[in-house]
Amino acid sequence: MNAPTLLSSCARAATAAEARYRIDYPNSRARSSRIVALDDEAAAIMRRIEDDVWGDTHFLTFRARHPAPGIAALSIDATLARPDGGETRLSAELAGADVVVMIASSGAGIEACFVRNIMTAGLIVSRDRADPDVERAVRALRPYAAVLVIAADEEFVPAMLHALRA
Repeated sequence: MNAPTLLSSCARAATAAEARYRIDYPNSRARSSRIVALDDEAAAIMRRIEDDVWGDTHFLTFRARHPAPGIAALSIDATLARPDGGETRLSAELAGADVVVMIASSGAGIEACFVRNIMTAGLIVSRDRADPDVERAVRALRPYAAVLVIAADEEFVPAMLHALRA
């Protein structure tokens, strides 16, 4: 049996009850995504991909008002920069979000997304997995991110965003 025949016979074999759970990908509802760069290196990566077609995706950059050593605290009141130079609050952005992807080259806290039950993914971009900043980022993101990836280069970022339907 060739592949098209096998696929069509499998499709016909499904009951109406089973068919309810199928995802019609081209007609699936687009996600409302928030992509947040947590540091300067992550912001540079984000700027290189934000002009692609992403649907209802907001690209934002976290800017700590008073940088502290170690892990940055991304609270619900955090101020985020928009690409147009304006500012918004994390709380306002999370109100309409289905998924949040945090891009980092160092650690950041993401409890605000977790407590609102918003699917959160963490992408750490670093060529050196032994870097202490990578270890801090993993420790900070692991408890809250449904997906946590350490990528060796930035080419993985758009692929991951597409996989998450961001």
